[in-house]
Amino acid sequence: MTRTTSAPNAGIPVGPGLSMFDPIFIGIDEFGQHVYITLAYRNLLAGGEPGGGKSGLLNAIAAHAALSVDSRLVLLDGKLVELGQWEDCADAFIGPDITAALDVLRRLQTVMNNRYAWLRAHGRRKVTALDGLSVITVLVDEIAFYSATIGSKQEQEEFVALLRDLVARGRAAGIPVIAATQRPSFDIIPTSLRDLFGYRAAFRCTTPNSSNIVLGHGWAEQGYTATDIQPTNQGAAYLIAEGGVPRRIKVAYLSDQQIAGIADYAAWTRRPSRLSAPDSPRLDLGLAA
Repeated sequence: MTRTTSAPNAGIPVGPGLSMFDPIFIGIDEFGQHVYITLAYRNLLAGGEPGGGKSGLLNAIAAHAALSVDSRLVLLDGKLVELGQWEDCADAFIGPDITAALDVLRRLQTVMNNRYAWLRAHGRRKVTALDGLSVITVLVDEIAFYSATIGSKQEQEEFVALLRDLVARGRAAGIPVIAATQRPSFDIIPTSLRDLFGYRAAFRCTTPNSSNIVLGHGWAEQGYTATDIQPTNQGAAYLIAEGGVPRRIKVAYLSDQQIAGIADYAAWTRRPSRLSAPDSPRLDLGLAA
């Protein structure tokens, strides 16, 4: 006889005790060694041609964040489907709506400013795991959609300005940004924005210049160029992280079925801590967001 038990209504721990301050597993390197990155105080930029594997990297990070006890998710996905399976885990999920995207970035800016005021009052320089504040993980799939495709010129410029401010100042406040683009060009990723990302991953690019735009000037000339990645080798990339030298990696891949299972579990564990009604904005403007 099969016995079932109902889920408790409160006190459900989130995930298996993961934290955004823990190293995040993202794949293996060319020697088969596991590759981990720590994103609590870093931002990550991923660029490369369509189908290169950028979404795989974003989903691996989203999975860790969704299962972390100290993380809240803010997702911007112009196509709705790349990060869409994590919607029920997120405090804010923005689709092809530049007005909503600008609104959520302004609110994140307010949270960031509140946290810096709190840090200053306590004589501190950055948020730590002991503070009890959530790491607000911001994932943007396709920067170009919001910065060059949808909306007016003024709205696009405001999006870029708000994103740059968040990337520049958000790390120490516990608001890391993970962004991806299919168009690694200077008009989409100017040097002033690219250099603010501590971690950069170049998936297959069609030109050495595109690879340099993601990794940094001069790496292609030193032999680190994403044009060497075969079109059939999806998920392969050059990653700049700790050490400062590009590293060839293969990003871990989660199937749609695996993502659905993880997202369903993560959403169920997060349900007791919902701060607002399902039809109202979930992102709190308070310091403890």
